Amino acid sequence: LLILFSILVLNGGVVESSSNYLIGIGSYDITGPAADVNMMGYANAEQIASGIHFRLRARTFIVAEPSGNRILFVNLDACMASQLVTIKVLQKLKARYGNVYTKDNVAISGIHTHAGPAGYLQYVVYLITSLGFVRQSFDALVNGIEQSVIQAHKNLRPGSIYVDKGELLDAGVNRSPSAYLNNPVSERKKYEYNVDTDMTLLKFVDDEWGPVGSFSWFATHGTSMSRTNSLISGDNKGAAARFMEDWFDASSHGGMSYKINETATVPRGISDINTNARDKHYELLELAAGFESLTGKSSTRSARRLRRSNPNQGDRPKFVSAFCQSNCGDVSPNVLGAFCIDTGLPCDFNHSTCGGLNELCYGRGPGSDEFESTRIIGERQFKKAAELFNSASENLNGSLDYRHAYVDFSKLNVTILRDGGHTDVVRTCPAAMGFAFAAGTTDGPGAFDFTQGDDKGNAFWRLIRDLLKTPSKEQQDCHHPKPILLDTGEMKEPYDWAPSILPVQILKIGQLVLLCVPG
Repeated sequence: LLILFSILVLNGGVVESSSNYLIGIGSYDITGPAADVNMMGYANAEQIASGIHFRLRARTFIVAEPSGNRILFVNLDACMASQLVTIKVLQKLKARYGNVYTKDNVAISGIHTHAGPAGYLQYVVYLITSLGFVRQSFDALVNGIEQSVIQAHKNLRPGSIYVDKGELLDAGVNRSPSAYLNNPVSERKKYEYNVDTDMTLLKFVDDEWGPVGSFSWFATHGTSMSRTNSLISGDNKGAAARFMEDWFDASSHGGMSYKINETATVPRGISDINTNARDKHYELLELAAGFESLTGKSSTRSARRLRRSNPNQGDRPKFVSAFCQSNCGDVSPNVLGAFCIDTGLPCDFNHSTCGGLNELCYGRGPGSDEFESTRIIGERQFKKAAELFNSASENLNGSLDYRHAYVDFSKLNVTILRDGGHTDVVRTCPAAMGFAFAAGTTDGPGAFDFTQGDDKGNAFWRLIRDLLKTPSKEQQDCHHPKPILLDTGEMKEPYDWAPSILPVQILKIGQLVLLCVPG
């Protein structure tokens, strides 16, 4: 999972617009198989796709110096990025553009929706519930990414990038607050909240056409749609992207300035299909059939809309807005908290159980059902992004740069500062999943008798574990106090169960730095 942290070095003043860069934006469909395929995220073998809530897209921006470096960033309406997908995309880009786009300057990230097709990663643990590799899922991602990059490359024109940052308080809560309290008091005092509430937005402005896109980063899970949902969906971030693109399109073509207020409603076509979905199944099917697929079409405005605006803007790229994922670790969009579905009472604070069972404890979103919750959390992100879009005035200036490295996380030396001021050097070890992992989270509880926070394990599941792989004493000591349920980092049959060598990447646009890290 490629998670993006944006670090903005504020320069204390507003810089006037100047075209330091070439900018290009692209967007393309990556929906993939919408029926009879397992969905990626909840690791629920029974979650099989049976239709589409709304389609998925790859959204791309390219920033280039006129005669120097360039960087390419792709945001996927998918659970996560995939090294296998990235390798194949880079092969296609090399065949088309030579060495212009490489592993060093190309970053691909997923929004972490749990409602997209599975089967496109190359490690066993990610392919168990999908019963292996799914070629259709893989091809849809690779082809969609390539096409979105082609659009962005063709659209490269002189332009400017503006940045702004703001606080969004009602789109994410900590789903493991008791775990957070185990952090030292000195650590917790550094932050006002137990989740990251900052949204950072980039506004892309073409010198001739004006605004052509926005990419924002904010931390909240793509789990407004539940583990029993069977409709392909971009969840709250995918919805936010649709809302913002429709809002800009309606505003610009209606002759209005780009305005939004607290009473504004999201554009029709998405909000209408989110509420009371189970009661309107056939109406939804009919409505969905009326949406025109954009697959295979260039990202330009239609002739019908052009006739209502400036007839000379036929080559202007369609506005693209991406809502990217950030440090979403334990940040849940189910903002009302976790409750027992049998009693309606809050779940156990420390273990997220109901009467000792994790299966009954679910996070509760702000809506009456998962469709409305998806709309509401998406709308909240959209409104904050629109606000930042309108207020963005700091111009990114300075050089483009990038760094990329593959790091073996299974054998890193780490220096730890101990009490008293002395230091110890410790070493990481191969990955392993603990008993608590199998309990899932309040966004998607696990099964059987597993519980969150379990540091003991039990004999029965150890017996089952040992049939697959018995962890060595060294491995158990390294992971202590976590009891090992699956020794994934050392399981190699029929091939690697989990990665150990992972990419770490830095992209720099003037005073903005994006840290791309596996999490």
